[in-house]
Amino acid sequence: MKRLVLAGAGHAHAQVLLDWSRAPLPGVELIVVSPQALAPYSGMVPGWLGGAYRLDEIVLDFPALCAAGGARWVPAEVDALDPDRKRITLSTGESLGYDLLSINVGSTLRPPPGEGARMLAMRPLSALPAAYDAVLSDWSREPLDRPWTVTAVGGGAAGVESLLAVLARLRHLRPDRPVNGALVTSGTQLLPGLSAPARRAAERALAQAGVTLQLGSRWCASIGRSSDLVLWAIGAEAHDWQRDPARRGALAVSAQGFVQVDAQLRSVSHPEVFAVGDCAHWVPGAHALPKAGVIAVRMGPVLSNNLRAALGDTAAAKLYRPQRQFLVLLATADGRAIASRGPFGAGGAWAWRWKDHIDRRFIARYATPTPVSSATAYESDIA
Repeated sequence: MKRLVLAGAGHAHAQVLLDWSRAPLPGVELIVVSPQALAPYSGMVPGWLGGAYRLDEIVLDFPALCAAGGARWVPAEVDALDPDRKRITLSTGESLGYDLLSINVGSTLRPPPGEGARMLAMRPLSALPAAYDAVLSDWSREPLDRPWTVTAVGGGAAGVESLLAVLARLRHLRPDRPVNGALVTSGTQLLPGLSAPARRAAERALAQAGVTLQLGSRWCASIGRSSDLVLWAIGAEAHDWQRDPARRGALAVSAQGFVQVDAQLRSVSHPEVFAVGDCAHWVPGAHALPKAGVIAVRMGPVLSNNLRAALGDTAAAKLYRPQRQFLVLLATADGRAIASRGPFGAGGAWAWRWKDHIDRRFIARYATPTPVSSATAYESDIA
């Protein structure tokens, strides 16, 4: 009996479990390790922050996926890895051996002390719902009517979307109470990597929401003291165990701690370890891949196939080939969204309807997994 361990409740692992429920491999024990049973889908998090979705509408139910595929779910996190001995240590103290390990644990953020402001980190997603619920509860119950200031730190998609969403939600809950918005980024350009029309549309959306934009500005204590809530949305960071040589063993990682993988999504140092999504660093490319949910979604089918190949299935290993351009849809929390691909970009209610359709269809794919006799082909709706 071989053992395959999936560490993390990421988008790619959801695809592996869906494929497994359709065509499980005999003689293989499948174990899934994740701290939360319900994993938020990153593409719908801004809509949930803004109140367009309930939390139960945007989550992937991993215990249900496990049950459909005959897998065992272990509610824990990875605490350490010994890739030479093929063992992982969990936050519960349990130790698990494996024949094959796949890592899809996402990323985290380490906000600095708030200097008087409440800090809300946009990663890890598993910790966000409880933290955000506490913010909304306090906002609704606070008797004071003084203005609040919400500041987003980070000029990427997470910073823009989360700020617009949180401002819309707070204003809806307490229309009697003023709330101001600010976005601070060390970059000289908002949304680098997106098209110029999309950036202009985002600037208009921020202006319409009353947001003060501060380009070329770094985080400092004075920003914290002048804010009531800080949304920390800078670049993704690797988890502690990935950054600590004593806890990751001889596993090859980038300078930032992300697991280095080849074109087959295997560790460049330990071929029985795979890694995908935010926690991975794709070595073959001249530039690092974006830390975006669309990357993990696109890696899912390749990962699923290659795990099967490594377990002795008849499928040959495939190469992951990143798209040169992919569609980005940003929610602006006003019934509209911004679409960007390559040099093209535009915004409007049509873009929100498009995004909503794609996201709901993605969630629906995993809502009621039903075992079938053979695996079916998968094609992402996300271009």
